[in-house]
Amino acid sequence: MGFKVRKSIKIAPGVRLNVSNKNLGLSAGVRGARVSVNTNGRTTRTVGIPGTGISHTSTTTSRRAPVSSSTRTTQPPRSTRPAAPKKVKPGLTSPAWEKQLFKQINGVPDAAAIHAVGRQHPTAAATAAMVEIIHVVGPNKDDERGRVLAGWLFDTGYDPSSDPFITKYMERAKVSIPVAIGITAEMPWDRQAMGLLVAELEQAAGNLERAIAVVESLEPTTVAAVSLAELYAQTARWADVVDITNGLANDDVAATFLLIQRGAALREQGYYEAAREALKEALRPRSRPIELRHLALVARGQTYLVEGKKAMARKDFERVLADNAAYPGLQEMLQAAAS
Repeated sequence: MGFKVRKSIKIAPGVRLNVSNKNLGLSAGVRGARVSVNTNGRTTRTVGIPGTGISHTSTTTSRRAPVSSSTRTTQPPRSTRPAAPKKVKPGLTSPAWEKQLFKQINGVPDAAAIHAVGRQHPTAAATAAMVEIIHVVGPNKDDERGRVLAGWLFDTGYDPSSDPFITKYMERAKVSIPVAIGITAEMPWDRQAMGLLVAELEQAAGNLERAIAVVESLEPTTVAAVSLAELYAQTARWADVVDITNGLANDDVAATFLLIQRGAALREQGYYEAAREALKEALRPRSRPIELRHLALVARGQTYLVEGKKAMARKDFERVLADNAAYPGLQEMLQAAAS
């Protein structure tokens, strides 16, 4: 798949070109005054007095889909943030289904009533399903209903960012998707978000091949790479994990997770020294979420264990033990390192 994360290239004194798999950025300036822009529409201006520590930074952006850290359980809840209704209202000549759905997003939503709109008005079925996902399924954390609705919408080619009802009557809705341990993507509802949500719901339901097929069809972003690496690892596609993690720099939490997956994949292929190097790089930044550090320590401990270096393995496992004695499978790993 050839995913990359980020590179920074000096093209002239004081000017750098920043390249990632999602956008291009350019930063320029001198000490005390610098401007950075990128193709995501974000512009950052920093002005300061050199040597004083005093500076002012302002940022403007037209689009944002951040990746943040969070704790993920085995089957995490998927939370959607219901979009606030806009002030505009349906006109007298608006179709009946439009008025009915508008009433649902402005009052207490009723799943049966929303579903009935889609059943009675086939041309509005996709919009009704999307309204149900945002206003009923997400807040109620109904993963199974969400899997059915989101899967159907994705398969039909639906894109919520192109739905006239959604864009006309609702502020831009967002979804928070826990794509892996320690990583949550918060992004606006569009086809990319729909696909990632479908993949996570299918993964939680045990339908790994379906989840992989969905993510492979998406735009190859860093978030998609994280989801895909985890899915490849769960299906023992180790060569594919290595392929999508080539050329990584540990610049953010997503890259840290990918390096951990790379280390595990290299270990499974018998490349123990290379595996330890990848995991060493994953552990280098101490500011990463503790869940990711534990994951990296366990992966490195398991690598030492396979190599027969039980003392080193036990050392890594005990570092996890010091923080979280309830880490899944930790006691068994400690016993394996002691025997």
